[in-house]
Amino acid sequence: MYKQLVDKLSSNNELSFDEYLMLIEHRDECREYLYSKARDTRDKVYGKKVFIRGLIEFSNYCKNNCYYCGIRRDNNDLQRYRLTADEIVRCADNGYELGFRTFVLQGGEDSHFSDDTFCSIIKRIKDNHPDCAITLSLGERSYESYKQLKEAGADRYLLRHETANEEHYKRLHPADMSYKNRLRCINDLKLLNYQVGVGFMVGSPFQTNDDLAKEMLFLKKVNPQMVGIGPFISHKDTPFRDYENGTAELTTFMLALIRLTLPNVLLPATTALGTIDPLGREKGINAGANVLMPNLSPVDVREKYKLYDGKICTGEEAAQCISCLKLRIEKTGCQIVTDRGDYKIQEAI
Repeated sequence: MYKQLVDKLSSNNELSFDEYLMLIEHRDECREYLYSKARDTRDKVYGKKVFIRGLIEFSNYCKNNCYYCGIRRDNNDLQRYRLTADEIVRCADNGYELGFRTFVLQGGEDSHFSDDTFCSIIKRIKDNHPDCAITLSLGERSYESYKQLKEAGADRYLLRHETANEEHYKRLHPADMSYKNRLRCINDLKLLNYQVGVGFMVGSPFQTNDDLAKEMLFLKKVNPQMVGIGPFISHKDTPFRDYENGTAELTTFMLALIRLTLPNVLLPATTALGTIDPLGREKGINAGANVLMPNLSPVDVREKYKLYDGKICTGEEAAQCISCLKLRIEKTGCQIVTDRGDYKIQEAI
């Protein structure tokens, strides 16, 4: 019965809420079959390629106070930092030499960086490396701000919605943050023709299987080009410090469901997945993921950009990290490639 639902999904047929819920609740009975179908679907669209994104974590200042996040505004035990524009551009230059063709500029919602500053950084990187893509992960901004950044040369934007349930959203965020505004931002990004990435935490506090089933319907409706998910991992300096972490098992299952729901999606095996399980990223690739995001930030600031406890690879040079990842990913039957790794618009075969 459960395999029949997997077959239905892999044939590009939509599942209902109840059908998604049934698969999630009975995942032990269809896990390996689902993973096999997810790999087949990914391979038909992208082959065995795994795309790498160079992550530049430029600031750990943030105006927000999300209950789960280690760089939240009220964490006074965190040593704050900001990279300069020159340092950000230099990270991209170093990454280009290592073979990266997409750079992800990610930081807290830090008002120190104006639109003009970001536009200048984007243009400098594009002038130096016109064959590269730039992905931004800067949080909630106005339509006009997103428009300026797009016109400056930004290609993609990551904005995790965190949960498709508004009541759940309110339990993860303080009252000054709005679920409706988060959705407004995602809609604005789509209107501006960004390649849009959304995402959620798996196993976050108060999350239910019903919520996870709703996530799948939300993703089908939004139809993003990228989806970033990872297990919830607690941070000792947050209100959620004592909550149980998510699991690699459930995260990889959700990755495979996403791959079959959105066959063409760009799907990372996240650092959080590798943190919760030493083989987490490999398991993610084996569940249909096809993106990795090694860190290009200066080694001396990586430990300070700590969204959760135990984050891996904070002491490795980027070149070391890539060399290690290449060997590990080859064991999955896939291969890291030097490529922008753009979203494929055509339907899966």
